[in-house]
Amino acid sequence: MTADPRLIVGLDLPSIDAARAMVGRLGETVSAYKIGLTLLARPGGVAFAHELRAAGRIVFQDWKLHDIGAQVEGAARAVAEGGCDLLTVHAEPQVMRGAVKGRDAAGSDTKLLAVTVLTSLSDADLADIGYAAGAADLVERRVRQALDCGMDGVVSSPLEAARARALAEAAGRPDFLVVTPGVRPEGAELGDQQRVATPRDALRAGASHLVVARPVVAAADPAAAASAIAGSIADIAR
Repeated sequence: MTADPRLIVGLDLPSIDAARAMVGRLGETVSAYKIGLTLLARPGGVAFAHELRAAGRIVFQDWKLHDIGAQVEGAARAVAEGGCDLLTVHAEPQVMRGAVKGRDAAGSDTKLLAVTVLTSLSDADLADIGYAAGAADLVERRVRQALDCGMDGVVSSPLEAARARALAEAAGRPDFLVVTPGVRPEGAELGDQQRVATPRDALRAGASHLVVARPVVAAADPAAAASAIAGSIADIAR
């Protein structure tokens, strides 16, 4: 099975050596990888991200930047200058405007993604944090703000993908990315995810990319698991 660039495998592993070994096991079945904070924060973590990109892989640095605008601007510029395909920041207007300013100053083609509501959060969790809105309403508000701020896309659960896609189309942004974690093949364990869907359902709802970690990296045969997911979405138009 040829690698499908819509499938982004999350290298949610404890060490860079383990992540590098996983990339080797997956071989040509996967062309895109997400590297999260656990690896990025390790010595050599950013260098590993650059190593993957130099090898021709699509690299998603999942920093989820969240700070005052000036700090996010500087951080986004640094990441973009270093070389990165996809970069996440939290979907707050000041944060997003800083990220866009920093990326543009770098003269980079890095795509900026706004994290709307973490897929581990339920409506009850949001109420505990202090939000009056539930996940669906909060995601919609943040998608609108991301569009207004000039972001390239959002990260949202598959359950909100359809609304995110509709808002992007209405704004004249058919190129807007809707990246969905919380994707689980049929029968897979949910882990800490609350708002999930199958790969096929997520793409049909309007997702442009799927982020899958444990169902691939924890599989007995990761390459076979990745190929099975790619095969399950092969007939869905890109």
